[in-house]
Amino acid sequence: MKRRVAIVVKRWLLDALRVFAVLGVIGVLVVVTGVVPITASRGHWAVTAWFLKFAMRRSIATHSMGIEVPANLDDPVLVLRGAGHYESGCLPCHGAPADPDPLIPQRMLPQPPGLIEPVAALGPKGLFYATKHGLKFTGMPAWPAIERDDEVWAVVAFLLRLPGLDARSYARLARGAPAPVEAEGDAEPLGDLASPPSAPRAVTESCSRCHGVSGGGRGIGAFPRIDGQPVEYLFEAMHAYADQTRPSGIMGPIAAGLAPVTWRELAEHYAGRDDRQARRSIATVRAVDAASLARGAAIASMGVPAQGVPSCEDCHGPTAWPRNPAYPELAGQYVEYLELQLQLWKRGARGGSPYAHLMEAFAFKLTDDQIRDVAGYYASLPRP
Repeated sequence: MKRRVAIVVKRWLLDALRVFAVLGVIGVLVVVTGVVPITASRGHWAVTAWFLKFAMRRSIATHSMGIEVPANLDDPVLVLRGAGHYESGCLPCHGAPADPDPLIPQRMLPQPPGLIEPVAALGPKGLFYATKHGLKFTGMPAWPAIERDDEVWAVVAFLLRLPGLDARSYARLARGAPAPVEAEGDAEPLGDLASPPSAPRAVTESCSRCHGVSGGGRGIGAFPRIDGQPVEYLFEAMHAYADQTRPSGIMGPIAAGLAPVTWRELAEHYAGRDDRQARRSIATVRAVDAASLARGAAIASMGVPAQGVPSCEDCHGPTAWPRNPAYPELAGQYVEYLELQLQLWKRGARGGSPYAHLMEAFAFKLTDDQIRDVAGYYASLPRP
């Protein structure tokens, strides 16, 4: 009996091997002859499309299970920062309330979806996972700076807001276009989009949407003030973004797409500007108590010797003597931006100019409370 079973099993295995061999030969012939069309002009069968979409959703759900969602995804600063990137990085494929179906992506396979339905289906965790890591075989790239989770969460924050936006409120968030206050009451319009004749072309095409023509940002700390910064600092920042020594999935592609001569033009333009509206709005961004200001002032002037942290003023002011023009001016900067940059230094995810190693040597020694204190102090100072 055992011998007969063994013979049957052996025959079954041989038959299975023959079938797989034949299928393998057929597969090789199909590949070699090139008879299978791979054109995007012909869609998948309905069952194939369903299977691929189902497999993608299940994969995202499984791999995003352990992601911790920040509590501040409704923060207007985060939403506005994500809106700025969506306009340049996402709209060309996924559209917007005013342009839901961009023409060229309609001929892609798979076609990039409008994001209203995916936002509801994926939720914050799924959106973060797909935005950070991209999706194979779809044309959806991974985030250009994989270490910048803060940027990815900003995009997620905006995507969660997107389903409730109409064309005007979208334009106000993403482009700074004026709209009635009641349409989107948590973000100030960008008042200086109309470029003066002397502004470089790249200002209106790439920079003004987030930084404004005068360099004051959008008024609530989503983007840094770059008006009045030293030319050398601004130029080196663009260089660092372009060669990815300063990681950013938002600024990196923009800087890399511009020539060094344009970096210099932009740096000279913004270095010569003074956004008075930004000066007025700095004080309203976040209230900082007197005790925190005092602690921040002490850190700025004396450092924290017990932790091996030197004075901030020697490099970043305010001082009565000239300083290295490759160092940024911190006085009057938005507190949100200062805190974010110090946290990036602390995590080892910042980088920048050839002098970046100076910050890397001690920024990680600062506590979160000390970062808040010194950021609040510098934000409270008037810009020189």
